Amino acid sequence: MIKQFTKYIGEYKKETLLSPLFITLEVIMEVLIPFLITFLIDDGITQGDMAVILQFGFLLIVAAFISMFFGVRAGIYSAKASSGFAKNLRKDLYYKIQEFSFSNIDKFSSSSLITRLTTDVTNIQNAFLMIIRIAVRAPMMLIFSIIMAFSISPRLSLVFLAIVPLLAIGLYLVMTKAHPIFRRVFKKYDKLNQVVQENLSGMRVVKSYVRETLEIAKFKNSSKDIFEDFSKAERLAALIGPLMQFSIYSSILLISWFGARMIIAGTLTTGQLISLIAYITQILMSLMMVSMVLVMISISRASAERALEVLNEKVDLTNPEKPVMEVKSGDVRFENVSFSYQKDKKSLVLKNINFDVKEGEMVGIIGGTGSSKTSLVQLIPRLYDVTEGRVLVGGVDVRDYDIHVLRDAVSVVLQKNVLFSGTIKENLLWGDKDASDEEILHAAQLAQADEFIQRFPKKYDTYIEQGGANVSGGQKQRLTIARALLKKPKILILDDSTSAVDTKTDAKIRAALKNELPNTTKFIIAQRISSVMEADKIIVLDHGEINGIGTHEELLANNEIYREIYSSQMKGGRALDA
Repeated sequence: MIKQFTKYIGEYKKETLLSPLFITLEVIMEVLIPFLITFLIDDGITQGDMAVILQFGFLLIVAAFISMFFGVRAGIYSAKASSGFAKNLRKDLYYKIQEFSFSNIDKFSSSSLITRLTTDVTNIQNAFLMIIRIAVRAPMMLIFSIIMAFSISPRLSLVFLAIVPLLAIGLYLVMTKAHPIFRRVFKKYDKLNQVVQENLSGMRVVKSYVRETLEIAKFKNSSKDIFEDFSKAERLAALIGPLMQFSIYSSILLISWFGARMIIAGTLTTGQLISLIAYITQILMSLMMVSMVLVMISISRASAERALEVLNEKVDLTNPEKPVMEVKSGDVRFENVSFSYQKDKKSLVLKNINFDVKEGEMVGIIGGTGSSKTSLVQLIPRLYDVTEGRVLVGGVDVRDYDIHVLRDAVSVVLQKNVLFSGTIKENLLWGDKDASDEEILHAAQLAQADEFIQRFPKKYDTYIEQGGANVSGGQKQRLTIARALLKKPKILILDDSTSAVDTKTDAKIRAALKNELPNTTKFIIAQRISSVMEADKIIVLDHGEINGIGTHEELLANNEIYREIYSSQMKGGRALDA
């Protein structure tokens, strides 16, 4: 684990090395100060020698300022090193997530990934900061203070050695008990983030169903779970403080008792006793610092394991060794395709799918809820890989293409497509960042979006709130279609993406697609028969299998499912008209 995280130091190696160096120099100066105090007391104050007092007083001031300088430099370097370390780690985590396929993302919830990129990285950063500062300072202070304490009085220095085993056992017990709790807490953070995320994204639904009380209760329960676990862990960690205080004051009392007797006996001076107390305090404070590091490492260890889960996740969609770098046509062919989200042949959502589509054709896909219409089209841009069989685009297996080249040739307007914070123009430019204003206007006109955009005071510079919260469902769909068209794809997939627009607008969009994009292969998933009636071929899906393929007239004559859908919708339409 440590080796894997070491690489994230990256370009901050200098700061990472300089921080311990300056900390070591700071510790040396701090250890030197009690040594100078010995001479100040014994040779200056006790003897009443003002020259000695001034001399060692001046040296103490100089030592204090030098120690402060080294401490400030160490703080600057360690802060820069830890921040840089966190930046590199967060960047790799984010880039790794960008490489994930849909199945990889399905393994982690979005709330969990957010927690790992924020809370967990912060915990790891704090641990790294403590490692290059406290974990260096504490051992150095411990070693130097022990050397100085034993050089003054080996007998008195043995006092703290009796305390150390008690302290070590206590720290070990606290850490072993606390770590499992911290691991559990971060999983509950994921749940809390999920509750908040769902509440904010579904705020309109929550308010329309007057479910605020339920959502508040869910939040309280998640928050309470975290509070209880964290309280338990913190109670365990809090035991370290009293344990340290007991050790420090017990040592000082014992040293003061035995030291006073030695002064009376003439085997120890007052200055030596004061210095010895200072060194013993430094030794025990070093041990307290070690305990702080152990607590932080215990917390960050759970975070580190969660970060590594993401970093070590095997991406199941990767480029071949020699990828095809050009999609020559929009021909699409499915050969004996079966698909399972779990990669398990016993739980297939698509079974033995076979069909051919020529470039420029319009294909309608229709079927009941759960018939796997979306699953089918997601295999074309290789958002998932087939479990069995092959999907060919332009005569080439999609697994042989460079992923970015393939997806650049396919525009997908998904059921849950989103708009991002920014202007309408900035959102449309996702389709082609170099598109001209004329191209943007033309794409918007084809998607029947220009008419409502022109009604906005700022037109294409109108700001879209996060997720498109300030536009209607139909407007959002038309904007996402325009964005897809701006890409000028060889294959266009509309996954029930006109469900929120009226039938007249839907017809205009289909007419524009047919007339303006004659060479683009078009897949239209729809619930309405009217949206697919004019397609060159219509695929009827039923429970993941093809129930029929043909034109509207052919299916109406030969396919029972299609005929039932047509009959129910046409009767509903006539009843509505009446």
